[in-house]
Amino acid sequence: MQLIRRILLLALWTALAAPALALDATRDDVRAFVGEMAGRHGFAAEELGRVLEQAESRPSIIALMTRPAEKALPWHEYRARFLTERRIARGVETGRLQSGALEGAAERGVPASVLLSIVGVETFYGENTGKQRVIDALVTLAFDYPRRAPFFRNELEQFLLMSREESLDPLGPQGSYAGAMGIPQFMPSSFRAYAVDGDGDGRRNLWASWADVFASVANYLRAHGWRTDEPVMARADVADADLAGLEFGKVDLTETVGSLKARGVRFDTALPPEAPAVLLQFAGRDGPEHRVGFTNFYAITRYNRSQLYASAVSDLADAIAAASVAAPTAPSPPAE
Repeated sequence: MQLIRRILLLALWTALAAPALALDATRDDVRAFVGEMAGRHGFAAEELGRVLEQAESRPSIIALMTRPAEKALPWHEYRARFLTERRIARGVETGRLQSGALEGAAERGVPASVLLSIVGVETFYGENTGKQRVIDALVTLAFDYPRRAPFFRNELEQFLLMSREESLDPLGPQGSYAGAMGIPQFMPSSFRAYAVDGDGDGRRNLWASWADVFASVANYLRAHGWRTDEPVMARADVADADLAGLEFGKVDLTETVGSLKARGVRFDTALPPEAPAVLLQFAGRDGPEHRVGFTNFYAITRYNRSQLYASAVSDLADAIAAASVAAPTAPSPPAE
């Protein structure tokens, strides 16, 4: 097993070191895509062809997409990666520095601590937004990664439309190796559907405008069911509960507050019995931990479809909120 892993890792590093190649715009599949963009969306075929000729297909991107699976972290290790003093402190600092942007976004009903937590988990508050050209990532995966080519071809289409709508040079934006962009890491389809102009300058800038970033994340969560003033999760005690038939690996809200309490699951919430819910089980340091997720938990999983992700976002949001209350208020400047 160790030998196989070493071989796979060697192949990964070899691919990472392989040179990028200019996309061959004469390929049948590329030409067909250009024709579709011209027919459906009115792009000038020759101009779009010249843009795509300047994009690069990067073997390193495919290697990253197909790298050997990392060890699946248990909850207590996964949580520890995000609930660090540095990340919490940076969240408090960002909240203080961007208070105006947060206040505008919070009018959409999503707490500032949740907005800060998501960008804290995604890119460490904009510190790690990715260094790949988005167009390189998308053309590589759209044309040279058959396993998910249809998905990424659609994202390439959305990216080109987005670039035209936002008056962006499509060769300019940078992001992750999968094409996610900006401080909140929106894919192009999410950008077009949910990004908003939070600062009123006529653009949706998820790379530099915190007002746009926070308003867009809030808009995304609201569009996926976020409910104002409702909790995300609650800790649960299942010592005397009947758990027969429950599946712990899913995020769908297949239970209700009432049905879980009828099973003997103990947790605190002001939500009514008919409120949708799901019972979650995590690998804690000292044994299984249980929580109940509510509608707002499910909304966060639409951002990243992982129980661990949504739970870490919830815990980091709670930690940022608590630290913000405890942090001393910055002194006002002296009067002139």
